Amino acid sequence: MASSRKKTPWEKEWLDLSKKEEKFIARRKEGPTSVLVKKLDRFIPSKLSDTLNAAFFKGFQVIFEKGTGIIEKTYNKDKKEADFKVDTYAHELMNNRKSARSFTKRAKSAKTANLLISGVEGIGLGLVGAGIPDIPLFIAMVLKSVYEVALSFGYEYESDEEKIFILKVIEAAMCDEDEFIAKNSELNDIIDYIAAQGDRIGSWNIDKEEQMRATSRSLSEEMIYTKFLQGQLIIGIAGGVFDPIYVNRISNYAVLKYRRRFLGSRLQETEK
Repeated sequence: MASSRKKTPWEKEWLDLSKKEEKFIARRKEGPTSVLVKKLDRFIPSKLSDTLNAAFFKGFQVIFEKGTGIIEKTYNKDKKEADFKVDTYAHELMNNRKSARSFTKRAKSAKTANLLISGVEGIGLGLVGAGIPDIPLFIAMVLKSVYEVALSFGYEYESDEEKIFILKVIEAAMCDEDEFIAKNSELNDIIDYIAAQGDRIGSWNIDKEEQMRATSRSLSEEMIYTKFLQGQLIIGIAGGVFDPIYVNRISNYAVLKYRRRFLGSRLQETEK
């Protein structure tokens, strides 16, 4: 009987990724704003959804145009790019599971400090009843975390094509239940296509502004209850505590999607 071929480190990483994605999907069956928080429906102003939509869109608009350089001052971009090169070289030498796993390990560690910062920021503004003004800071924290994850896997984030990819990741992460299943499947198909094209995105069938609006809708629909709470003096802390929960959700999902893109590209290379 012929023995089965031993799996490569990248193939083992892909199997691990598949298990992690299944666990994430299972946890997305019910979002943190369900049941108790949704009892607030009758108290929420009818125009709040439109206000949040506009605030999230404006936040993305301003940060993409003027804020990336400021966000980059909060971490050492050059070091992160150098770390990726070091990890790549180490894997070329060692070619084992430990060296293959180092990219994901760095990506996960990149988001830890961001959760603490987003918690302090969200609760602090919640104490003074500032829900809407918190949005640009929240977006900045989300993008900071996603940017650091991207760099851990060797990806840039300056081009419009990459910004659309990031926006799609955030949009899917904030969906619940059936909508998340559909968005996640669609994003996986996109990532697999990108990997098959030599890890090049190419062109999208949607422009950046349209995707910004779609992502803003996803954020506002999920966060309308917590932002309403955060905007109330004294009890605002109850809404603010959700900021790190959402940053963590988006960051964890970004690790999965960038890891899928990275591993898919490596597997494509080994098959050539």
